[in-house]
Amino acid sequence: MAKQPMLKFVTLGKEMPEKRPAKKRSHDFNEIYGEYADQKAREQAGRCSQCGVPYCQTHCPLHNNIPDWLRLTAEGRLQEAYEMSQATNTFPEICGRICPQDRLCEGNCVIEKSGHGTVTIGQVEKYITDTAWEEGWVQPIAPAAERPESVGIIGAGPGGLAAADRLRRAGVQVTVYDRYDRAGGLMTYGIPGFKLEKQVVMRRNEQLEQGGVTFRLDCNVGEDIAFDEIFGTHDAVIVATGVYKSRDLGGPGAGLGNIVRAIDYLTASNRKSFGDDVPEFDSGALDAEGKRVVVIGGGDTAMDCVRTAIRQGATSVKCLYRRDRANMPGSQREVANAEEEGVEFVWLTAPKGFTGDDTVTGVRVAKMRLGQPDQTGRQTPEEIEGADYTEPAELVIKALGFEPEELPKLWDVPELEVTRWGTVKADFRTHATQMDGVYAVGDIVRGASLVVWAIRDGREAADAILERFATAAVAAE
Repeated sequence: MAKQPMLKFVTLGKEMPEKRPAKKRSHDFNEIYGEYADQKAREQAGRCSQCGVPYCQTHCPLHNNIPDWLRLTAEGRLQEAYEMSQATNTFPEICGRICPQDRLCEGNCVIEKSGHGTVTIGQVEKYITDTAWEEGWVQPIAPAAERPESVGIIGAGPGGLAAADRLRRAGVQVTVYDRYDRAGGLMTYGIPGFKLEKQVVMRRNEQLEQGGVTFRLDCNVGEDIAFDEIFGTHDAVIVATGVYKSRDLGGPGAGLGNIVRAIDYLTASNRKSFGDDVPEFDSGALDAEGKRVVVIGGGDTAMDCVRTAIRQGATSVKCLYRRDRANMPGSQREVANAEEEGVEFVWLTAPKGFTGDDTVTGVRVAKMRLGQPDQTGRQTPEEIEGADYTEPAELVIKALGFEPEELPKLWDVPELEVTRWGTVKADFRTHATQMDGVYAVGDIVRGASLVVWAIRDGREAADAILERFATAAVAAE
C-alpha cells in the first residue's frame, strides 16, 4: 500500500523556504525567499489536512482548488498540480509571491487555527508554476479556432491581462491599450523587485504577445487616442485602468521640495531596475541614498516604500502610522520583513505639517491615541493635545492610498457612470457598465485593492463577453 502523502501536519512543522539574511538582502532588489527543493515542497504540501470544508479555498478570491493541487504536489504530480492551479488563476506564480496569504488562504487554514502552523500555500503555489516554466509546461496561447469578434482592453494591469488571456484562449482578437511603455501596470512599476522580480511579469507579457494579443503601449487614452475610437473599433471594451491618483496631504509646508508621491518614488526605482534613464532619480529627487526618510502611511504601498529606501542606502527610514500595529492595513509579514531590514515604525503618529525653506527638513508630528470605534468597527485615532514633535527628514514619501481618475471627464464620455467615490459603476457578476458593450474590472471599480481580485474580475468579465458574443451569434442565425 502506498504511503499516505497527506496529513503530515501532526509530525511535520511549518517550514518556509530559506529567507536571505536581512543584512544581505537589504542591499539589492532580488526576492528575499529562496525556492523549495522538490522534496521540501512535497513535504510542506503534505501538511495539508485535506479538510472537508477548505476555508483556504473559500477565502481565496479566485477560489483556487488549493487542497487538490497541494495533494498533487505531495504525490509528485507537479504538471497536473500546475494545470489545476492555472485553471482558476491566470498568474499563479505572481499571486504566490505577492498575495497577502496571511489575510487570505493561509490566514484561514484549518491547521493554523488549531495551532499547528499554516500550510505554506503561497510558497508551494510559486514553486509549482516556477517549475512549470522551467520544464516548458507553460505554452503560448493557441486557440482552437480564431473568432471574428474583437475586444479592446484599456489598461495592462492584472485585470486587463487576465481578461486578455481568457479571451485569446477562446480565439477572440484582443488589443490592450496602456499609457506605460511596458505592460503589467503596478506589477511592473509599482511593486518592487524584492517582492516580485520583473522577469516574472515580463515572461507573462511575452506569452500573451506570442499568443496573439496586440499591445499598444505608450498610448494614453484621452490624449493619444480617443475612447470613442476604441469603442467604435471593437465589439466590446474593458476598462481596467486601475487607480493612480494619489491621495494628497495638506498642512503647512506641504508644497516643499522632496515631499513626493509613493507612485512616483516606486516607479522611478523600478525603472532603474530595468536600466532606464530616470532623470528624477539621477538628480537625487527620487533617490533615498544618504537621506533621513519618513514614509507616511500603513498599507502595503508604504511597506514597499520603506523597504525600497533601505535598499537605496537611506541614513534612516521611519514609517509614521496613525493607528497601532494591530490596526494597520498592511501585511504583518511585510512589517516583520521591514523591521528586520532596519525600518523603524512609529505607531500612533500623524503628520500635521512640514518644516523647511525650499526643501523639507522635518515632519511636524502629532501623537495619537485610539478612541471609540467608527462605523467599520476600527478605533478612531484622536490627537493628544500638546504632544507634537518634529521628526527630521530630507525625503518624505506620501503613501496614503490611491483614488480613481475622473475618467468620464478625461475621456469625454459623460455616459460612463461613476459612483460618488469616482469608481466606475459595474455589475459585480458580469462587470458590465451602463454603456452597452463596455465592462470595467479591478481597482477602477473596487477602489485600491489586491491583484488577486483584479484577476478574478478580468476572468469574469471575459466570460461575460464570451457569453454576449454567443448570444449574438445565436440571434443572428
